[in-house]
Amino acid sequence: MKTLNLLLLMLCLSVLGYAQSNPDAALLASLNRATAAIRGAFEKGDAELVTQLHSPDIIKYFGGKNVVTGREQLKKGLQDWFEHSKVEFVENKVENTIFNGEIAIQTSIFAIKTTPKIGGKASIGRGRSMVIYKKDKNSPTGWLSLREIVQEAPAEEGTEKEK
Repeated sequence: MKTLNLLLLMLCLSVLGYAQSNPDAALLASLNRATAAIRGAFEKGDAELVTQLHSPDIIKYFGGKNVVTGREQLKKGLQDWFEHSKVEFVENKVENTIFNGEIAIQTSIFAIKTTPKIGGKASIGRGRSMVIYKKDKNSPTGWLSLREIVQEAPAEEGTEKEK
């Protein structure tokens, strides 16, 4: 009997763990719409909307001392960037998404093309990000970005940097 109870307990715990790491389609679709809205706001140069899609307590870590804290600092940086450049996401490959209650953690490889508005050569920056999102009824999408860590992306397959 003890063995049966132990097996039932293990089964229940494994099912609960599986449910946490394998979200239903509606939850994943809702997060995907939110991340698409963020990318779309970047491409429109809409610093106000990008800011609204981030928590008032946002912290973004870009390496070293390059840390953005709070919506005001985020908005100022975005306004400066958008004033001088057209910004376009040219890659967004989600590597992993996990949900735990009202929190989602997502890692992705991204590439952003930045084209100077006064002319000049466009540049593409690639990175890997880990973003923590939280559900929020006051967000335009139902989700807010709470924390983000960005690092250099691994080299693309077949490039000199990889070899």
